Amino acid sequence: MERKKWVMLENNPEVMNQLAEKLGLSSHLSFYDVWSLDEPELLAHIPRPALALLVILPFTRAWDKDRQAEDAGKGDYEGQGPDEPVIWFKQTIGHACGSIGFLHCAINGPAAEYIKPDSNLDKIRRDAIPLKMKERADLLYNSVPFEEAHKSCVQLGDTVPSSEEHLGQHFVAFVKANGRLWELEGSRKGPLDRGVLGDHEDVLSPKALDMGLRRVMRLEQEAGGKDLRFSCIALSRKT
Repeated sequence: MERKKWVMLENNPEVMNQLAEKLGLSSHLSFYDVWSLDEPELLAHIPRPALALLVILPFTRAWDKDRQAEDAGKGDYEGQGPDEPVIWFKQTIGHACGSIGFLHCAINGPAAEYIKPDSNLDKIRRDAIPLKMKERADLLYNSVPFEEAHKSCVQLGDTVPSSEEHLGQHFVAFVKANGRLWELEGSRKGPLDRGVLGDHEDVLSPKALDMGLRRVMRLEQEAGGKDLRFSCIALSRKT
């Protein structure tokens, strides 16, 4: 049987704030455009600390090689239960990478404190915690509220919605949880612990960017490539 394939979402605040509202994340949080990684004046509109980053990156040969080396030899992810440092979902729905990236941002770290009680997002999170990887993926695959929320957002944004293949792009979430930076992507072998962050270092801090987004960009630079494009939004508390 052919697996589900949705229309890919655009990575911008309008889309992800709508998805947040539909699923039940408090309006006290919001996504903001990240226009630069280096220029303070272009980051000044983002309330700090930033809780999570949702990024689209080009799937370059250098990154592919790094991913394969990092994932080689890893078995199925075994994390589950209340002591799991982050909640991670394996992606089994085509083009659901944006919505799963949103989930990774919203249900981990301090953002989880802003989930509305008894909302669909609250139910997804609570139901996912005790499940193993396959059962957790099935939970999302069969979730009608998750699918309806995704579909409600496909007409938003600046590009024409399409269910055709979007080759060469990957959604990645970077989240600070329990004092560590986590890289979360549904097409990997599990969550990736990128290292320790200090109490005053958020996901937009120089250290977090060096361990996360900039690390991927450096792979391309060091391989002599020039594809350094990215689209990034940050989840923060409204001021």
